[in-house]
This record gives sequence, structure tokens and C-alpha cells, in this order.
Amino acid sequence: MDAAHAQAQLSQIRGVEILTRRFSDPRLGSRYEQMHEDLGHGVRLTRIWSEDHRYLEKDALIPQLPSFTEGVISYLESLGDKRPDLIHAHFADAAEVAIAIRERLGIPFIYTAHSLAIDKREVTGQTNPSLEARIEREGRAIAEADAIIASSRDEAERQLMCYPSARQERIHRVMPGIGPCEKGCDSRRARKLLQPFLRDMDKPLILTIARPVAKKNLPALVDIYAETPGLREKANLAVIAGLRDEIGDETTESGRVHRGLVEAVDRHNLYGCVAYPKKHEPEDIASLYTLASEARGIFVNPALTEPFGLTLLEAASYGLPVVATAHGGPVDIVDLLHHGVCADPGDHKAFGGAILELIDDDQRRAEAAQAARTNSARWNWKRYALEHLRIANRLVRRPRVLRLATPEMALFSDIDNTLTGNLRASARFADWRYGQRGWLFAVATGRSLPEARFTLSRWGLPEPDLFISSVGSEIYRSSEEGLVFDSDYADHLSQGWEPDRIRELLRDCPVIVPQADIEQRRFKVSYYTLTEGARQQVCRLLSEAGLKARVILSHGNFLDILPERAGKAAAMRWVAERRTLQMAQCVAAGDSGNDSDLLESCHRSIIVRNHSAELDHLVDLPNVYRSSKPFADGVLEGVERWAGARATPRRMPQAPASEKAAPGSKLERELVDALSAVAAAPEAGAKPKTPGGAAPKAAEGPGRRDLH
Repeated sequence: MDAAHAQAQLSQIRGVEILTRRFSDPRLGSRYEQMHEDLGHGVRLTRIWSEDHRYLEKDALIPQLPSFTEGVISYLESLGDKRPDLIHAHFADAAEVAIAIRERLGIPFIYTAHSLAIDKREVTGQTNPSLEARIEREGRAIAEADAIIASSRDEAERQLMCYPSARQERIHRVMPGIGPCEKGCDSRRARKLLQPFLRDMDKPLILTIARPVAKKNLPALVDIYAETPGLREKANLAVIAGLRDEIGDETTESGRVHRGLVEAVDRHNLYGCVAYPKKHEPEDIASLYTLASEARGIFVNPALTEPFGLTLLEAASYGLPVVATAHGGPVDIVDLLHHGVCADPGDHKAFGGAILELIDDDQRRAEAAQAARTNSARWNWKRYALEHLRIANRLVRRPRVLRLATPEMALFSDIDNTLTGNLRASARFADWRYGQRGWLFAVATGRSLPEARFTLSRWGLPEPDLFISSVGSEIYRSSEEGLVFDSDYADHLSQGWEPDRIRELLRDCPVIVPQADIEQRRFKVSYYTLTEGARQQVCRLLSEAGLKARVILSHGNFLDILPERAGKAAAMRWVAERRTLQMAQCVAAGDSGNDSDLLESCHRSIIVRNHSAELDHLVDLPNVYRSSKPFADGVLEGVERWAGARATPRRMPQAPASEKAAPGSKLERELVDALSAVAAAPEAGAKPKTPGGAAPKAAEGPGRRDLH
């Protein structure tokens, strides 16, 4: 609902309508029989009958989809020229409806999965006909969606990619907003709820809030709490696991979870230390967060896997530090907010130790709490709405004319610390980009495509015509249907590429350790280096084994092994040949070691002032211009030096809109305003990082949209 209201309040949006099932149930009153309900602020709820008018449980709704779909299509047809421009389908069942709408009415749709069944099957080991049917529906939704919005990197690059129908170029990572904590909320309701269970209410509180399902791993959290020496003496545990009437019906998943909780408390004799109330009201949740924050406590998510982790965002808005599972979306959330740590809940000792350390260390807990308050304020629903609108605009307003097949010039630029690093410099670069229609703009980054897009969107930078991602091992180009993966380039790289042999050869190499699975790509094997000289040792091992590959070291300890034909420079040459560009028409910009081959090969290269020492050997080359300015300002200075394409600023992040703004510039200005809180200053608790990135496209026009 927060997302809908934020979208409806954008000037480019005509209205937002939420479509759901209409039903009749005397126990619930007549509200759900009403077709329309005004939710305020430009949002309307519309209920559509299915064949069965009764209230039905979730699993009983699948047979109702055909009749509900026909009802939705009939309703949309009745709207005439007020039909929506776009459908956003939440969950695979809604995507089934959206597919039928597009077939009949031609309305494109965005799909958000929220939770994916393949991941649940892998983690829990469960399999049944209902789950398999859900996986089939999810696969169809992923295949058919015009765009997919994922909340976390794990969802975008691991969970969704488990489905054979997934295409990376259709997936966008957009962080949900964080609502502000409830003003004036106090802890009295929470104290009243927990007091019957706890002997000492003055202890710090370990709080967890989750649905009673197996993958949330709640009984194991009780075991972890009991098995961690000293933890029960230092802190209380509160488990808010939905609602229950009795201890638990063994025939249902929720019943088994509730029974497991009670049995774990009894098994470890935790009476007086653990609270597990049978019921709670919605108003109690805010009070519980408040109490945990006041009581020097923490929030814990021990899930076996978590698609995203919305409660971690809620906890952050209350200044509550967290210990979260290391499997899934929480890794991204903690990385962005810096308000706690991630650990493996399968390792009880490690997870319990992480909880105890945060409870014990007052300074560390205080720093995490401050980071939670500061950084959660930077991720709001307006920002989500603007990023959603950028994606929607590209689906609704397909570019009628693509850029010239043979542009006058081309810029191939790294992202992190080259185009990013200073918000105002990034805004000046965006201005230059909008004014240079004769240029091909490509990003060449070490990041994956979803992370490249996420980074550029975060900095308010325009989407390029072309992505060279994963250190030059993948190319995605713009087309009338959106981004398209360059399969010819992939075929070109695959010749002679033996990643399995490389991994086996280096499995016991003492000077490197593998990066996480999510960092590995089809044409990129990635490691961290442990000592100086690691690159030379890896090159020697590969050569002795007769394995042909390129070994790239960047930022001191990131080591990537690519096919011999891959790399940023190779990708640039591939693109230039297919766009009939001469090297003299190409300009390259970068700041770190993984840009080295690009800058050395390009005839007109730019090294920004803030470059790493890895590029010192290039600064005196005749084809390299060393900018006197850092970040995007350095890129603009170099572009002017090489091509005379001067940047003429038309706006700054807080500037008022011009009456004669160029198409898309108003939307971009609003996005830059929303992003300024994130990028203009270092995040609380952030550690310096060395990045690489790519971008999402500028909106094509200021026309108003109607979203469903």
C-alpha cells in the first residue's frame, strides 16, 4: 500500500488501481462485497467476482483464476480509453491474469515474485504437487513478463536465475522503501504482551517476528539461544510467530512450527526467558520494535533462506541492530544499511556468537543503531516509486527511433568511482549525456548487469545504450524490445574456455580463496587474493596446465579469470566493429586495474584524478589523458579534451524544473532529488569500497501514467 500511495503522488502518474478478488462472507461484513473502495491519495481498490463468491483460503483460489481473469478483462474493457498503461503483477497467480490481459488488450506487465518456490523446495526439501504447480506458474511468469522487479541481489541473480526461463536483461533490482517508525509509539503494549512470560523485563530483548513456516527456522532460534553460553542470562528472547489457538495441529505447517517452538522452550527449560505469545494485534508490532530498541536489544532473522527480509528494514527504522541469515536478501540489506551482521543459522555456534557479541558490545551496538536510523531514512517509498516509474516508462513508451547504427563517437566508461563518487558530478554527466545525441554511451564494469543497473539508478545516472558487464565477459545492447544479450559474443568467448578445469586446478591454491557463488559467472571465475604476487602465481599455474585465460587483478585483491578472448578492451573492439566505429571515434574512461586493458587499447583514454595506483603505469602514455578532476567531472574534462564535447550544465540536483525541459529530464530531476540523501554523503557505518557499475535508462517522456 505504501508503494501504491507513493506512485500515485508522482506528477507523471494519473492514478493507481489495485485489483483483487471480491467475495462475500457474513462473518467479515459487507466491505469485501463492494466493488470499489477509495483508499485516498489517488489510489483506488477494485474487487472482481470469480465464479465462487465465498471467501476462500489461498490454496483454493487457483481454480478461480480463469473466471477471475475473465472478470478483470471485462472490467478493463469497460474503461475504454481510461484503461491502464501498465499492469504490475505481484506473485505468479497474478502474473497468470496479467499474461491473459496482455494477450487480449496489449497492456505490458511487470512481475514481482516476492517468494519463489524453487528456493523453498531446495531449502526445506519439501516437494508436493501443489509446490510443483507453483514452480511451473512462476516459470511461466518469469518467461512472459516484460520486466521483473527483484528486491535484492540474491533474488535477481540467484533465486530468479534458478528458473530456465529467466533472462538477466529483464530483471531490475529495486529496493523497497522503508516507512518511518510510528511517531509517538511507546513500549507499554509490548511490555503488557511479554510480561506474563518473562521474569526480568529489564534485560536486553532479542526480538524475532516471522510467519510460522518451516523456512523461517524459528524452533532452531530457540535452540541457538539455549545453546549459546551466557545468552539466556544476559538477554530475553521474544518470538512473534503469527497467531495460534492451541499448541499446534501436526497436520499443518504452522501447527508443526508452533509445536516445535513450545517443545524447544520446554526441552531447554527456558521458562521465564522466552516469550511466545499466542496472539498479538497489528499495533503491537511497532511497540515491540520500540521496546527492543529501548531495552538495548537486537532484531534477529534466523531463516534458512530469505527472499528479501522486510522486517530487517522495519527494525532499522526503529534504530534496532540486527543479526540476520547469510542466505538470501538480508545480505544486501545489511550491506546497504550497515546496521548489523549476517551469519549462517545452520551453524548454531556462529549464529549464537554473533547475537551474543552484539548484545555484549555496547559501542558496536550503538554504532549499528545509529547506522540503522541514518541509513534507513535514505531508502523511502518515493525513491522506490521513481525507480519503478523509470522501468515502467521504458515499457509503455518504447523508443520510436533507436540511436544511429553508426554514431559519431562512443564513450566506454567504468561506473564506480568513475561516473559515481560525487552526486553533483554525476548530475553534470547526466546533463551532458542528454545533450549529446550523436554519441553511443556504453558502460564497461566489473559488476553484473542487475548490480550495474542498481548502482546507476542509485546515483541518478541514465541507462546506457550498451552494457559491458562482468569485466568484459558479457554484452547487453539496446533494442526496440529492451536490452538483448549478445549471444554471438558469448559464442566467441566460449571457444577454448574451460572453467571447471580452472576451478579444479586452483582449488588448493594457497594464495587465493573463491569469491561467493553469486560473484561467479559463465565467463568469469572470481577469487580474493591473500598475498602479493598472487596474480603471477595463478598465471604460472594456468600456463603450466596449458589453460588459456586472462587474469585481471583490481583494487588490490579482486582477481578475475576470464576467457582469453574476453575483457573490457575485447568487448569494446567487438562493439566498435559491429557499429563500424574506428578506434579514433572511441573514448574510454576508468579508475582501477580492471580498466587497464580498456584504457591501454583505446586511442583516446581518460584516467580520472581519483584513480588507483594500479593505473600509474598508464598515465604517461600518449593515448591517455589524466584528468585534473575526480569522478564524473574528470570524465567530462577528458571528453572535452579528446572530442571537444563540452558539458553545459542545465540543472543541479535541487534546481527547479525548467518550463522547456527536455523529454525525461523532469523525471530524472525528481530521481536525483530522491537519491541525493543516499549519494551526497557517506552512509553511516559504511566502509570504503571499490566498485564497478552500469545503468538504467532515462525516462522517455513526462506523460502521465495509469498503473494497475
